[in-house]
Amino acid sequence: MTTDLMPNRYRPGETALPEREAALIARRDAVLGASYRLQYRTPVHVVRGEGMWLYDPDGRAYLDFYNNVPSLGHCHPEITAAMADQAARISANTRYLEPRLVDYAERLVATFPKAMDRVVFTCTGSESNDLALRIARHVSGHEGVIVSSYAYHGTSAAVAEVSPNLGDAVRLSPSVRMIDLPGPAGVPAGEAQAHFTAQVTAAIHDLDRRGIGVAALLFDSIFSSDGVWIDPPGFIAGGVDAVRTAGGLVIADEVQPGFGRTGAHMWGFERHGIVPDLATLGKPMGNGFPIGAVVGRRDPMESFGQTARYSNTFAGNTVGIAAADAVLTVLQRDDIPGQATRIGARLRDGIGALANRHEMLRAVRQAGLFIGVDIGTSDSPAQQRRRMALDVVNGMRDEGVLISTTGANEDTLKIRPPLVCQPDHVDRFIETLDRVLGRVSNER
Repeated sequence: MTTDLMPNRYRPGETALPEREAALIARRDAVLGASYRLQYRTPVHVVRGEGMWLYDPDGRAYLDFYNNVPSLGHCHPEITAAMADQAARISANTRYLEPRLVDYAERLVATFPKAMDRVVFTCTGSESNDLALRIARHVSGHEGVIVSSYAYHGTSAAVAEVSPNLGDAVRLSPSVRMIDLPGPAGVPAGEAQAHFTAQVTAAIHDLDRRGIGVAALLFDSIFSSDGVWIDPPGFIAGGVDAVRTAGGLVIADEVQPGFGRTGAHMWGFERHGIVPDLATLGKPMGNGFPIGAVVGRRDPMESFGQTARYSNTFAGNTVGIAAADAVLTVLQRDDIPGQATRIGARLRDGIGALANRHEMLRAVRQAGLFIGVDIGTSDSPAQQRRRMALDVVNGMRDEGVLISTTGANEDTLKIRPPLVCQPDHVDRFIETLDRVLGRVSNER
């Protein structure tokens, strides 16, 4: 496992930069906290975005195949107009009686299974997961949280403690138990559910023995930070049942797989045929405007709400609701999940064809417009695989296409374009990846 907190980043002195960018980085370093990182060996200097594209000050276009924050594309005109119109009227909070909040809440919960009929708004996915953990601990009376071994669930103190992805310097809570996924462990698909169930059951047993008990199983249903381990559908079901039997809640982190990203379903957990107790939403919800939510079953929501306050000044503000409402309108009206299915299949097939010519493409995993591609042959050292993946990512960046890496070893390409991706974007991506793979391979 890599110990670098962000392998795909700019390191001063490694890359010669034009004076304009070097001066801006110097000013940035002089005023921003040291926790900030710039992505790519040569940082991308952006001044505007439109649809699938980002533009630098010289007008050079970068095809964005990484960014799920503007889920419907950068600066979507319909969403931008909805935000501007609402901002020109009023930006109010949820303590005032305001109909648009209720209208959107009704529309949002209607996209979930009927059992999940309550929503509380937040500003970010981190806040959503933080609140979901508070609810789970209140309802269960326990503290233990079960997560995958390289999970990321946010940046607040509470969720950083359940996010092994943040690195060894960020201490995990003593009440956290990490489980190994069947895919990275090399478990065959036919044994995946049994493996996952056994891992969860063992974690529950250990938490009980230590007097902690299990409050929640918290998972991202495509396990994106672990390397996009999405199959076989349903492999998490036994673990879900085990947690509920032990008195814990099931929390589906939908910040990355939600809002039609997986194509066939609006919500990632639906691929697995389960209904969680709580689902947490974030980044794509407002197409970049900070808004999130926890959607869940009535009983835990009411139990928590009757005994604890949750008042978040900006959560559910009317400008955020206007943005989220416009996002949902476009998603449903334009059948964006269906488009993600079709374009995702084209992207998967294109990468599959490249795998027949480039042996460094080891495996491809795909659900809708979320794809993980393992780099390096199975017998190559972990450090070499990671370096090759970073070479590919930065080679793509140099040719004007943006992707990144994921997984415990950061040797999996993370390909996650906005959901408005079209066939010509896919074709350009495949052509560029083909060239970069050939060049990286020849340089070794």
